[in-house]
Amino acid sequence: MSIVFNRILFPTDFSSLALGALAHAEELVSAFGAELHCLHVVDEGFQYWSAMGPESIPVGPPPDDLVDLAKTRMDQFRAEHLSGLTPEATTAVRLGRPFAEIIGYAREHDIKLIVMGTHGRGAIAQMLLGSTTEKVVRKAPCTVLTVRSEDHDFEMP
Repeated sequence: MSIVFNRILFPTDFSSLALGALAHAEELVSAFGAELHCLHVVDEGFQYWSAMGPESIPVGPPPDDLVDLAKTRMDQFRAEHLSGLTPEATTAVRLGRPFAEIIGYAREHDIKLIVMGTHGRGAIAQMLLGSTTEKVVRKAPCTVLTVRSEDHDFEMP
C-alpha cells in the first residue's frame, strides 16, 4: 500500500501557531508534489447580541464585512507566505463553524491530508472550550496532522 498525499489542506487563523503548521505543510507539499489548499474560516459565532427578543440587534460588523476583511488578510497571507509554491496554492475564505467548514472543504476538494496547529490548552480549558483541531481530528474524512507550538510546555492533566 502506498500513501500519497496529493492534496493538502492547511486551515489557518493567521496566528503564529498556524505558521508553525504551515512549515510542515510546505515540506509535505514538496515531498509529495502535492497541491496546497489554504482555508480561513470566519466564525459565524462572532456576533454578540445587545438584547434578546425581536428587537435584538447584533453588536459588531456585518458578516459580509468580516468575510471581505478575511479575504484581504488571505491575499496578504498568500503574498507573504505562499508565493513561492509550485503549483500555486489555492486559497479560500468561508463563513461558518470552523470545524464544520474545514471538514466540508476537505470533502468537497478530496483532500488527503489536513495539517493544522493546535493551541495545546490545558485539560480544563479543553473540556470547557472544546477545540476546532480536536473536532477536525475526530470527524475529518482524511488523515490529520496536528502541529503543536515548539514553545508549548507539556502539562499533566
